[in-house]
Amino acid sequence: MLSNWHTLIKNKAVSQVSTLLADDVTLYSPVIHSPIKGKEMVSMYLTAAFHTFLNGSFNYDREFLSNNAAVLEFSLKIQDIDINGIDMITWNEQGKITEFKVMIRPYKALNMINDQMTAMLDQLKNS
Repeated sequence: MLSNWHTLIKNKAVSQVSTLLADDVTLYSPVIHSPIKGKEMVSMYLTAAFHTFLNGSFNYDREFLSNNAAVLEFSLKIQDIDINGIDMITWNEQGKITEFKVMIRPYKALNMINDQMTAMLDQLKNS
C-alpha cells in the first residue's frame, strides 16, 4: 500500500487518490474539528490537499512503519513558510486506507493552508 501512496505523490496523480481509499475511510484534518468520513468526502479533501501541498517543495523526510500503519514525516515551503508535518496512515487487509490523520506545524501555516484548501474545495465543489 505504501509504495502505491508514494507513487501517487511522486506522479501527482491526484485523480487516483480514491483508488487507495476504503469505502469507510476517515480523515482527521488539522484544520477541521470533526472527522471527515467516507471515500467521496475524504477523496475530495485529499485532492484539495494535493493541490495545496504538492508545489515542488513537498518531500517525505522519514517513515515509521508497523504492520498496517505508517507515520510519514514531511516538509515543504509555502509562501516563505517552512512547514513540517506528519501523515499517519492506517490500512486494511486489502491495502486500502482506512484512516488518514494529518498534523502540521507551525501554527501560522495552519491558517494559510486552511485558506488555500477552502478555496480549492470551493473550486472542486463547483466543477
